[in-house]
Amino acid sequence: MKSKFISQSILTVALTFLGYGTQSAIAGTVTVITSFPKELTQIYKSAFEKANPDIKIEILNKNTVQGISYVRELPVGQRPDVFWASAPDAFEVMSGLKLLEPIGDLANKATPAKVGAYPINAPDNMYLGQALAGYGLMWNTRYMAANKLSAPKQWADLTKPEYFGHVAMSSPSRSGTTHLTVETLLQGEGWEKGWRQLLQISGNSAAITERSFGVPDGVNNGQFGIGLVIDFFGLAGKYSGFPVEFVYPDVTAVVPANIALVAGSKNASEAKKFISYTVSQQGQELLYNPKISRLPILPPEAMGGKTPAGYPNPFEIAKRAKVQFNSDLSEARYNVVSALFDQTITFRLKELQAATKAIHAAEAALAKKTNANASELLKQAREAAFSPVVNAQKAADKEFLALFAANKKDAAVSKSVTGLENYWNNSARQNYERAKSLAEQALAAVK
Repeated sequence: MKSKFISQSILTVALTFLGYGTQSAIAGTVTVITSFPKELTQIYKSAFEKANPDIKIEILNKNTVQGISYVRELPVGQRPDVFWASAPDAFEVMSGLKLLEPIGDLANKATPAKVGAYPINAPDNMYLGQALAGYGLMWNTRYMAANKLSAPKQWADLTKPEYFGHVAMSSPSRSGTTHLTVETLLQGEGWEKGWRQLLQISGNSAAITERSFGVPDGVNNGQFGIGLVIDFFGLAGKYSGFPVEFVYPDVTAVVPANIALVAGSKNASEAKKFISYTVSQQGQELLYNPKISRLPILPPEAMGGKTPAGYPNPFEIAKRAKVQFNSDLSEARYNVVSALFDQTITFRLKELQAATKAIHAAEAALAKKTNANASELLKQAREAAFSPVVNAQKAADKEFLALFAANKKDAAVSKSVTGLENYWNNSARQNYERAKSLAEQALAAVK
C-alpha cells in the first residue's frame, strides 16, 4: 500500500512537472513587451491577474524600437506573447516583418470603426487599438510663473526667444511616442517647414532626454518648464496632482495605441485573454486611473457613466485636429526621421543651442536698431541653422528610404548608412558653427 502511494505521488509530481497536473500547474505566463511605464503596466497586471488567477503577467519594458529588434532577433517559440505600444507605425513595421499573428475575433464590439479618419483596429486584424492618444505640450505652472513665461498653445510658439533653455523633448530613436510627436509635426507642417520648426524648438531646448519618461518627469518636478509629449504624460501629471497643464495644438492627430499577438509566441491562448481584457469595458475603465490618464477607444456614452468630469473626448479632439495621420508614410521614413534627428539634433545639441542663442541675440539687437547688412547676415544665419540637411525630394525617394529600412547587418548597407549619417552629422556641425559666426557678425554690425 505504501509503495503504491509512493508510486502515485511520483507520477503526480512527474505529470505536474510536464504540465498535466492541476489548473495552477498548467497556468500560463503571458510575457508582455511594452514601452509603457510601470505605473500603467502594474495596474493592468494586478487587475488581470485578480480576474484570472491561473494566468501570470510578466512585463518586459523596452522602448518601441528596442522592442521590435528584441522580437525580431528571437526564434519562433521563444518570443514574448504580446506587443503593446503607442506607435501605430511600429505595428505596421512589425506586421511587415511577419512578427505579428492575426488576433481573431477579440475586438470590443462597442469600439467605433474610426477616430476621425483613422481606423482604430487594423483592417487585417493584425492588431487592435487599446487606447487613443494625441500629441501636444505640457508645462509646469509654477515654473512658468517664476520665469514669467506665457503658456504655449502651438508648436510654433516654442521657436520664440522667450523659451530658450526652458524646453525639453526626447529623441524619436529612443521613444516611439516621441517619434509619433515628431512625425505628426512633420505631416502637419510639411517636411521642410516641419524640420525648421523642430530645429528651432530643439535649439531652444535645455535637453534631449534619454527616455520619453524623462520629459514629463522633468516638467512635473520643475526641472524643465515645457515638454513636447504624448497626451497621457501631461494628463497623468495633471490628474495626479502635479502643477502642470496640457494643451493639444491645432497641428495634432489622434491615433490608437495598439496591442498585438506576437507570431511564434509561447502562450498564445492566454495572451489572447489578456488582449481581450485590455479592450473590454473593465479594461478600458482602468485608463481613467490618474496614474494612467489615457483616452479610451470607447466613446464616453459606452463607458457606463464612468468618464470623469472634464476628461478629454478623443473623438471631439480628432474632429478639429489638422493632421490625418498617415501611418504608411511614417513607416516608410521611420528610420530616416530617427537617424536625421539624432545626427543633426541629439548629437549636435550644444552647437545648435549656441547658434540659436546667437541668433536670438542678433534678433533682439535688430529689433531696436535697423541695419541692412546685419539683417542679411541674420537671414543667412537662420538659413544655415534651421534648414534640414535632407530636403523633401530626397526624403520621398523610395530607394533612399529603402536603404534605411534594409538589414544593417549587411556590410554594404551598413557602410552606406553610416556614411550618410556621418555626412549629416558633420554638415550639421558646420552649419551651426557658420550660423553662430554669422549671427555674431550681425550683432557686431548693429553695435
